Amino acid sequence: MEILSGVFEGKATGTPIAMLIRNADARSKDYSHIADTFRPSHADYTYQEKYGHRDYRGGGRSSARETAARVAAGAIAKLFLETQGIRCTAWVSQVGHLILDTPIESLQLDLTEQNDVRCPDPEMATAMIDLIREVRKAGDTIGGVISARITGCPAGVGDPVFDRLHADLGKAMLSINACKGFEYGSGFAGVTLRGSAHNDPFYTEEGKIKTRTNYSGGIQGGISNGMPIDFRVAFKPVATIIPAQESVNRAGETVAVEGRGRHDPCVLPRAVPIVEAMAAITLADHLLRQRMTQL
Repeated sequence: MEILSGVFEGKATGTPIAMLIRNADARSKDYSHIADTFRPSHADYTYQEKYGHRDYRGGGRSSARETAARVAAGAIAKLFLETQGIRCTAWVSQVGHLILDTPIESLQLDLTEQNDVRCPDPEMATAMIDLIREVRKAGDTIGGVISARITGCPAGVGDPVFDRLHADLGKAMLSINACKGFEYGSGFAGVTLRGSAHNDPFYTEEGKIKTRTNYSGGIQGGISNGMPIDFRVAFKPVATIIPAQESVNRAGETVAVEGRGRHDPCVLPRAVPIVEAMAAITLADHLLRQRMTQL
């Protein structure tokens, strides 16, 4: 905290922060059967083509294990944002066909960590858990959506064109393993509305400018407008499944590959803290850059 405060105030940063995450539970032998095989929808083939080699023992940098460092850094970024009155919160809002469509304002977000699937609605959480168990029993996987909200962000954060706040948030989310989509505010659903319904009317309350609706998702022109920043992140089904799939080996020969070892049937519960971390890192970066330019 002292180091981050120094950075924010434009002072010397002092002693660098060092983090070490030890993995005492690696099981490389679980992946020996794919040492020469490309798994469908994994990054095995693309890494091989780009670098001429790959780490088949879990995926290397294409593995979600890589996000442990991001969550650690995000925890520090969150502490910094708290000093600015800013909070990043994420939760599972969809698993497969099960969709939590309750308005954000009506959700009890403090219940998110009270169940294994990290859904703030207890009844929906139970249904989601049952579905994931059903999918896992079948040896298959399933995807879904994580929703997120950033509160307390002041108006004026972000930059035009290349460093728009929503563009950087999108880049951060799409950099997470298994992420397949990002939308903020009304997102794709907004295309069904006319401008007269989609525009967010301004008004003043206690000397502060606000909007009556928030289809903009708290960002306009790439710059925050002071309203909550709302966005959603889509995650694909885990690529590793138990049933045999057709693939090829490095020689281009047709082979069958089966999932073995430890694999999640659904990444969503684990991805919630990753989404929060990446949102916190992105916003902290913008705040620090903005403060530095004002010195």
